[in-house]
Amino acid sequence: MASVTLRNVRKTYPGGIEAIKGIDLHVGDGQFCVLVGPSGCGKSTLLRMVAGLETVTSGEVDIGGRVVNTIEPADRDIAMVFQNYALYPHMTVYNNMAYGLRNRGMPKPEIDTRVREAAEILEIGPMLERKPRQLSGGQRQRVAMGRAIVRQPKVFLFDEPLSNLDAKLRIAMRVEIRRLQRRLATTAIYVTHDQLEAMTLADILVVMNRGEVEQIGNPLEVYERPATTFVASFIGAPPMNLTSLSPVEAASRGLEGGAILGVRPEDLTLAADTEIPAGGAGYDLTVEAIERVGAETFVYGARTGTQDAGPVSNNPGELPPGQIIVRLPGQAAPAVGSMIRAVAPAAKLHLFSADGRRRFSP
Repeated sequence: MASVTLRNVRKTYPGGIEAIKGIDLHVGDGQFCVLVGPSGCGKSTLLRMVAGLETVTSGEVDIGGRVVNTIEPADRDIAMVFQNYALYPHMTVYNNMAYGLRNRGMPKPEIDTRVREAAEILEIGPMLERKPRQLSGGQRQRVAMGRAIVRQPKVFLFDEPLSNLDAKLRIAMRVEIRRLQRRLATTAIYVTHDQLEAMTLADILVVMNRGEVEQIGNPLEVYERPATTFVASFIGAPPMNLTSLSPVEAASRGLEGGAILGVRPEDLTLAADTEIPAGGAGYDLTVEAIERVGAETFVYGARTGTQDAGPVSNNPGELPPGQIIVRLPGQAAPAVGSMIRAVAPAAKLHLFSADGRRRFSP
């Protein structure tokens, strides 16, 4: 095992395009770190810098106490699993897994032991003589992971390894990757744009946006106390309801200037009367659409009024202006076109500065 530490790491491409804007990060021995964010946020670029596949413009990449900026990828003692598996189509599963070890001059008996042990762990022993074209997507991904395991690296790097799999298989492989990482007790850094994948896999969650880190923490901490409106809307599905407060409305909550109020859909309940919890928020809504997904129901409502010194409009770029989502248990839901009131207690509200960068306690 080895820790991975990034110190003020930057990546600037020709023309002054800054892809990574000074990131500091520490991943301890045996921890599973997930980099999550939208396409183009820089997460894969950052991973490739750790791997040595991208040069570091400035700052330091430290693996196991050794700065590796100028060290070749093959000498960093890492193993990488790619989105497209990167298997040799003309080789058997066995030879795909053994190829890197042969190139390093490892004795045949040790290669055989490592390959067969990895195959047993991944339950692909009966497939060792098959070619990649004879395997399913999930089996190919297992082979790609097996090729990484046999190297017994200090650090595993995963670049969106489940993106090519169907939804059901993604869930199964997600569980398999986490089980495998815990069994091997190896440090791992994993890139994904899927926030559910990120939440379920991570010990350390790193939310990225436009080449910067928005927040680092354990998944529940990031979910329950988002540091910015970007994190609040990216982590969680459906996204957090975000509405702007005028200076007067913000002042009623003890804040100077404008502010943004957030409440998660699952923290809203339907009110049978006109009362709003003290310090809470209330929304009068016209039901526009309903999504029943079995165990729960999503109600999409258009705001028709506000009963407190609270939200007046949605934060641009998140939900459509004036729309509020309510997440209800079960399948009971109001009819489309009906009027409802949704309320949330003060303890469930999130308050941010007008620029969305600073979080206030409710």
